[in-house]
Amino acid sequence: MTSFSVRSFGCRVNQAEAFGWVEELRKGGLRLEEAPGRSNYLLVNSCTLTGRADRDVRRFVRRAARENPHARIVVTGCFSGGAADELRRMPGVWLVVPNGGKHGLAARVIEAAGERKGGATEAALTDPTPFRARAFLKVQDGCDFHCAYCIIPAVRGKGASVAGDEVVGRAKELVADGYREIVLAGIHLSSYGRDLEPPSSLRGLLERLEAVEGLGRVRLSSLDPRFCDERLAAHMAASPRIAPHFHLSLQSGSERTLRAMGRASRPESYMDILADLRRRAPDAALGADIIVGFPGETDEDFEATRGFLERSPLTYFHVFPFSPREGTPAAAMEPVDAAVKAERADILRELSRAKDLAFRAGSVGRELEAVVITRKGRGAEVLTGNNISVTVPDRGVPRRALVTVRITSATADDTLGVVVM
Repeated sequence: MTSFSVRSFGCRVNQAEAFGWVEELRKGGLRLEEAPGRSNYLLVNSCTLTGRADRDVRRFVRRAARENPHARIVVTGCFSGGAADELRRMPGVWLVVPNGGKHGLAARVIEAAGERKGGATEAALTDPTPFRARAFLKVQDGCDFHCAYCIIPAVRGKGASVAGDEVVGRAKELVADGYREIVLAGIHLSSYGRDLEPPSSLRGLLERLEAVEGLGRVRLSSLDPRFCDERLAAHMAASPRIAPHFHLSLQSGSERTLRAMGRASRPESYMDILADLRRRAPDAALGADIIVGFPGETDEDFEATRGFLERSPLTYFHVFPFSPREGTPAAAMEPVDAAVKAERADILRELSRAKDLAFRAGSVGRELEAVVITRKGRGAEVLTGNNISVTVPDRGVPRRALVTVRITSATADDTLGVVVM
């Protein structure tokens, strides 16, 4: 049977798209191969958010072609738009598909593989290997906002929401397939529904999903704090079906830097939102994206960001050294010295590690709901609703199942626990 592998770079939207391709290709008769070196087709969903992301995609494609010279490599995603000619010239690349052509990508591979279109073969239907323990569901694409550093609106286009009926229908299918946790993904998830007719909202979509019978919980991808109003925060925090894990695209704790980024926000408003979420959901994981070394960022700007993060109730943050993207306003601005940028990133990452350890240590002795992610040897990895990855003794509970785990210890390197039911 023709086999395929998928490698996704970057955001949760890319992961959700890759998740959908896997489901479609398996139903179309192809076999999922976890190791790219043994597959007939390799689908690469690329990212171009930073220069490092571009390099990672190039490196992966070259290595895959060397290790599996007979594979047909398909490259799509955000990097494929601006680098299509470069990618087509790379060894092993059979097809380059821009973001606009993603919808029919799986069908093109099925047709090329010569597999039967009218449903899955018996082998595909009985393949016991799940692609993921959690389902990823894309509900929104594109962005109508043009931050000075971001290339994504240019490569993804305007904001576009998936109709609510379609989202709910897909969620019911995923629950029927055995998934207990669904991760909602969107390029600008907070603006979900504004483009629909009649208009809807993320809160409205969540209310519909929470009514889906058999669904354990919904986890949200990144939220824009500028659209996280009191009603949405109250609903997210109060719902037993929404994972207590809220990740916000803050970017900076310096008002001057935020203005230069083109984000009409003030650090004080960010802090108010975080404090409100912490008050409403005391045990929630609160995360953020932070850009360090944005053009013109002074020592005072950096200290404002560091101080903001230190005072905040955030439990972790992802730190991205600024990477200029051609065609964005920030690319033409005066850059921060690379060594200074790297030093600032190290400082914030160390602060994030300290906050993460304190959060996990504060959960020792508690019992939390978790989804089984992987089973390896005598152990298993489970993920709690508030985003703590816990290593537990394997008791034979299958992937995707929801369990209750008691956390027994937390160190800088690991969190340990036991499944109690």
